[in-house]
Amino acid sequence: MLTAFARAFKTPDLRKKLLFTLGIIVLFRLGQHVPIPGIDYKNVQTCMDLAKGQQGLFGLVNMFSGGALLQITIFALGIMPYITASIILQLLTVVIPRLEALKKEGQAGQAKITQYTRYLTIALAILQGTGLVATARSGSLFQSCPVGGQIVRDDSIFTTAVMVITMTAGTALIMWLGELVTDRGIGNGMSILMFVSIAAGFPSAMWSIKQQGKIMDGWLEFGLVILCGLAMVGLVVFVEQAQRRIPVQYAKRMIGRRSYGGTSTYIPMKVNQAGVIPVIFASSLLYIPALIVQFSNSKAGWATWISQNFVKGDHPIYIATYFLLIVFFAFFYVAISFNPEEVADNMKKYGGFIPGIRAGRPTAEYLSYVLNRITWPGALYLGLIALVPTVALVTLNANQNFPFGGTSILIIVGVGLETVKQIESQLQQRHYEGFLR
Repeated sequence: MLTAFARAFKTPDLRKKLLFTLGIIVLFRLGQHVPIPGIDYKNVQTCMDLAKGQQGLFGLVNMFSGGALLQITIFALGIMPYITASIILQLLTVVIPRLEALKKEGQAGQAKITQYTRYLTIALAILQGTGLVATARSGSLFQSCPVGGQIVRDDSIFTTAVMVITMTAGTALIMWLGELVTDRGIGNGMSILMFVSIAAGFPSAMWSIKQQGKIMDGWLEFGLVILCGLAMVGLVVFVEQAQRRIPVQYAKRMIGRRSYGGTSTYIPMKVNQAGVIPVIFASSLLYIPALIVQFSNSKAGWATWISQNFVKGDHPIYIATYFLLIVFFAFFYVAISFNPEEVADNMKKYGGFIPGIRAGRPTAEYLSYVLNRITWPGALYLGLIALVPTVALVTLNANQNFPFGGTSILIIVGVGLETVKQIESQLQQRHYEGFLR
């Protein structure tokens, strides 16, 4: 593998792409530490020190921003507005016929959908930036900090507008950097920036667990977390690579004097067809009740019940709801992203068929049957991976900033595998040995 790394940097065009990607990563990390105007940075650091990794309701967004959210920097919103916009556009493609027609137009239609995603990202960034400023001004961003309400120096409309515009511009810059990596670097730019944001918090989280440990000066807890993380990485790699290959045979066709078809291929159906999106959906949905209680300041019975059952992740009701939501969203997302009838129609159009299955409706029913069967282990696997941090927090009495969370591991391993595959494919084009050999 080290030889493959050396050969990758010896190849001029591949070396240029790798160095360009590393340069964008350095610039991205620099922007995550530049505070926006109008913020009292000393008070922010004081509250961050008092929080001691307890990120509370904003933990998910803070993870995707590489810790920039709670520090209120120019990249505070991170990649989250783009992720949300992409998911919304993907869901609307199934509902709105115009978007579905654009999707079928190929590269031109996809470019138009990408443009819509950019516009929606900017709109969401303005909305989320305004919410973040209001949250910081009210002191709700750091509830346990005595100077939490003194983070924003000026309450004027001009200062608020400058802060929101700065964070929105930061989100637009992140979008541009991600697209630059996709065009001129290695891998998918947005995925790599997300990878960097999540991986940046691992060292501090690991060291925090060691410092808060009680057995052998924390080294035992540190070692157990490392072993747990390695086991999770191995499980994620195994499941992410697993797929059900449905054989497809194409009949021979004579067009003029030429013969077409007669080949055999397969339809790869991944066990985890939905990826990490069900976990993100479930996590985001569970934040809504707690946010409503936090901003309403209600003392009613429903608010007390939500505070007791849906704020702390170690409550049995929270765990059960989280697991069921992940399973539901896994089936929901697979149902809207993979259309068995469309696949069956395309196969029939080009003379393809599954051996033993008639073309047309029987093929669509068979694909639907296989998809439902294979989604069950994928959904249960996602739920299991997502609940590992919660179980670890209860058993090890670790801090809330547990590094090997289900979402973070799924994203890091998935992006790492795809990036390595792209580098390997470019190495093999030059007859070099790849990383996975």
